[in-house]
Parts: sequence; structure tokens; C-alpha cells
Amino acid sequence: MRVNENILISSLTTMRLGGPARYVIEAETPRDIADAYGFARTLNLPVFVLGYGANTIGHDEGFMGVIIINRMHGIFEEPIVNPETNVKGLRLKIMGGEYWDNVVEYATNKGLTGIEALSKIPGLTGAAPVQNIGAYGQEIADTLISIDVYDSATGTFRTLTKSELNFSYRHSILNTTEYGRYFVISITLELYPGQMPRPLYQSIENYLSENNITDTSPASIRAAVSAIRAIKLPDPATKPSAGSFFKNIYLSETDAEAAETKGYPIHRGNDGIKINTAWLIEQCKFKGKLIHGFRVSNTAPLVLINESAKSYADLDQARAKIINKVYDKFGYWLEQEPVEIG
Repeated sequence: MRVNENILISSLTTMRLGGPARYVIEAETPRDIADAYGFARTLNLPVFVLGYGANTIGHDEGFMGVIIINRMHGIFEEPIVNPETNVKGLRLKIMGGEYWDNVVEYATNKGLTGIEALSKIPGLTGAAPVQNIGAYGQEIADTLISIDVYDSATGTFRTLTKSELNFSYRHSILNTTEYGRYFVISITLELYPGQMPRPLYQSIENYLSENNITDTSPASIRAAVSAIRAIKLPDPATKPSAGSFFKNIYLSETDAEAAETKGYPIHRGNDGIKINTAWLIEQCKFKGKLIHGFRVSNTAPLVLINESAKSYADLDQARAKIINKVYDKFGYWLEQEPVEIG
């Protein structure tokens, strides 16, 4: 267990905002996690669990507590057979400190389907179930079986099943009812050979058509998604951002029909009916605009790029301006996706 003191949160998060954290502990074993929580309890300090920092925002005053970062690595295979189809697959146990995109690459190289559309989502594996990461018609809940956790409320190690996590769009108990209670040590997925069913998301179908690609294997879809994201989404390593800043808005059937009569773009999928929040922002003439130091991405309006902002106050003003304008024009309240430290 490595204990670091007075580390700037701006150096740990991809939005590059935030003052000093009193302690930052890097946990390399499950025992380290228990010790880190014990360390925080001894000093009567709050704990924040941080991964890659791509979906997290720091405050100017910093965090007078303990940030714990997962540094546990490894991917472990177990052969499985689907009892209904007799198809052979793999159960993968992935340690939470693994970079998520490496996991997708690992699976698609083996011809396994289920997570290929989640390519290039920045972050560590331990964060994947927290907000039920998803993209292009797939989400982690589709293939996740269980997670191993440290329960800070009881001081014990536990396994939580998929049903116990209560997954929904960008939600689980880990970021709602049990927020802050569990530290994700590892996740377990069950994956099988195959391909995503067609029709695929329109942007993927368009990319395949435009590039004369007929192969829809997991590796091919991973390549397509990676190319699409490279064009649309700025790399947080070179352009500071927190990834998608606003969530898409889910609608009831009645509200969706009303929106369609007004010409709003509606998408109906297995996960429900939603309106494209990026379209709403674009219609408010924010795309490409610089607002209090934050550039609304010209290719992905859900993304705010920190070009010159130095304080959380800058973000607060930029966020409020976008939210209020969208509400005034369309009557929808935007919801922020990144979590905040402190």
C-alpha cells in the first residue's frame, strides 16, 4: 500500500480541475483496501474511490480525506458452456485496476461478443459497473455476472451478483443507494463467440457502409467503434475533459410521441426511448462555442473540453448556461454524468 500526501486532484482527473487531496492511497492487493479504509477511520477522514479519473471532477478546495486508487491487475479465464445452446465461451474475472479498453481488446481478440461496442471508453475496469457503462447498444450489465467488493460498512469482502446491483441506464446501487459503500476489487463477465445483432447503431452501420466493410465480427466492430470515437470524441490525454458530460434523456412513450411531432430525434432501443442530448445542445447553438473556458466539442456536443478554465466556478457557470438554455428552449433538464469529489 502506497500512501501519498497532498496530491493535486487536477493531476488525477482528466478534466484537470481540483485542489489537493490530503492522502492518496494506491491499493495493490485486497488487503491494501482494508488497510486503506482502516487508515481513514483512524484519522476520521472520508474516503473517495477513484479510477482513471475520466468521469470525475475535483473542487478547488480539494478533498480533506483519503482517495483510494485501484492498482490491482490481471485477467483470469474459466471455460464455460451455455446450457441452452451448448456453445463454449469464457468466464473472465478481471481485476479492477485493469484499463477497460485493454479488456475489450482481450475479449475481441478471442472472438467474444458482448463488450466490443464499449471500445475506447476511458477508465478502469472497477468503474465499469458503477455507472453501468454503455455505448452503441451494449452496456456492461449485458454480460456481467458478479463483482467482488470490499464492504466498508461491515469491513468484509463480499461477492455481489448482477441482480443485487440493480442496473439501469448509467445507474447501479454503487452510485445511488449504496454510494461509497463498496470498493470494486474485480468483475466477472460471461462472454461467448458471436456477433452483435443487426441493425447496429446507425453511426456504426454508416461507418461500415462508407468503408465497404461487411465483416461484423467483434474485432471488426471494435475497430469501427474505435475509429468513430477517434473522430468524434477528443482524447482526454491531450484535450482535458471528463468524457460525456451530460446524459441522454429517457422518455415515456407518450412524451416520445409528443417530441416526435415536434421533429425531435428519438431513438427506441432495448434500453428504452431516449432523445439525443447532443442534438438539444447543438440546437441551442453551443456546438464549438467557448463558455467560461470550456469548449463544447464541435464533433460531440456532450463533451466539454477544458481549454482555459482554472476553477470549479468556471465549470459551474458553463454548466448552468447550457442547462438553462436547453430547458428554456425544449423544457428538458440536463443531468450531469461525471461524479464530483467532495
